[in-house]
Amino acid sequence: MNFRTAINFPGNPGYIDHRQQILLLGSCFAENIGLWLQQRKFNVDINPFGTLYNPLSIAQSWERIVEGKAIIENELFAFNNLWHSYDHHSRFSGCDKKATLSLMNRRIEKSHRQVPNIDRIIITWGTAYVFRLKETGKVVANCHKQPASIFDRMLLSVDEIVSRWRDIIKYIEDNLPQCRILFTVSPIRHLSDGAHGNQISKSTLLLAINRLQQEFGICDYFPSYEIMMDDLRDYRFYDTDMTHPSKSAIAYITEILEEAYLSPESKEIASQWYKIQRALEHRPLMPDKDEYTIFLQHTLDKVMRFQQMYPYINVSNEITELNTRISQI
Repeated sequence: MNFRTAINFPGNPGYIDHRQQILLLGSCFAENIGLWLQQRKFNVDINPFGTLYNPLSIAQSWERIVEGKAIIENELFAFNNLWHSYDHHSRFSGCDKKATLSLMNRRIEKSHRQVPNIDRIIITWGTAYVFRLKETGKVVANCHKQPASIFDRMLLSVDEIVSRWRDIIKYIEDNLPQCRILFTVSPIRHLSDGAHGNQISKSTLLLAINRLQQEFGICDYFPSYEIMMDDLRDYRFYDTDMTHPSKSAIAYITEILEEAYLSPESKEIASQWYKIQRALEHRPLMPDKDEYTIFLQHTLDKVMRFQQMYPYINVSNEITELNTRISQI
């Protein structure tokens, strides 16, 4: 007897590869996937504007990255002793206006330089609800805890989402012929919308992605939402807030992604580097100098062998870090 519902979908081994430049945009689940890839030495650029949830704000962030369009001073506003941008997550907010502006623009410029080389874009939509600033009509990526009275809240339609993304995907087809887009819908439940409202929102996102898949051959879909809802349908797979997936649920979903999209070579590279990454993160509380030096040198030897085996993967920062740590003992 089978006590679970396995989610079957057509995998594509080699779809995600260590030779690729990968951009991730969207909700905190995009960051979960991005961190998993980063810890396994994939070449990733994760959320240059911070965590974003709705398709319109994510579309705008992509367009700004492509244009390399800097944030200007009058786009920032002050609230609760911090400077904010309506296009950014609050982790970019800061006390000093010039420093905040500089941080945002350095991050945009870094991603802009990488655009011609992007091979995969992984996009995670979280909600179809948006907030518009009453004063200007602008859809904001983040309200930054301002009073709800200054915003209008609305549910996007499937047509609005598809229309907004159609030109973006056409641009990618025409200018980045090597690039494919992997859409997913965040498995995080937005219960502030109500249980029914959350389902309407997620359904709108799913229908929009389906339409884009039908129109464009470069669009693919990874069923993270369905895995969470139908395979892991138990509260033990949720964090304590009962809306976010637990660590074990995230690990399970990323294991499915790994099995579906990584080539055997990339699986081996990922496994090798993750062990090295764990060693790099090791910081003994009271290290024995000789023993710790041997440990660091052993780790450095592993990194050097890794570099010889996979010369197309950049490990220069790790080599520099290990040599510095060894010299400081």
